[in-house]
Amino acid sequence: MDWLNSLDPRWTWLALGLLLAAAEIAAPGFFLIWLAAAAVGTGLLAWLVPIPVGMQVLLFAVLAFVLVMAARRWLRTNQVEGADPAMNDRGARLLGDTVLVTHAIDGGTGRVRHGDTEWLAKGPDAPPGTRMRVAGHDGTVLVVEHLH
Repeated sequence: MDWLNSLDPRWTWLALGLLLAAAEIAAPGFFLIWLAAAAVGTGLLAWLVPIPVGMQVLLFAVLAFVLVMAARRWLRTNQVEGADPAMNDRGARLLGDTVLVTHAIDGGTGRVRHGDTEWLAKGPDAPPGTRMRVAGHDGTVLVVEHLH
């Protein structure tokens, strides 16, 4: 354990910062990067000003807290939109598409086919073979309407 005492804490903070940044890249969550920045900041400040190790740990904790809270506040006011908001919402991806009624829509419910998949459907009554348009969805149930 003598090697532990011989470690320069400044290099340890910088290495920890790089390790946390690499972890953020491997498992993105937009959280570890702020801890990485706090570790690098602690290491750089310890390089410029001789700070005892206990104060370095406290500095890291304060920097990490401040950076995470600042990032949360910024992200709350500046929402990041994905390139495709409907990526994981299959029903939303079908909006406007044409479907074929496979089981009559009777009393407001029936079944429709889109591609090779059959969906439960809600909409105006329609016999099998009718082409309809997807107007929305309610969970896994497509809301359909007559083509115009």
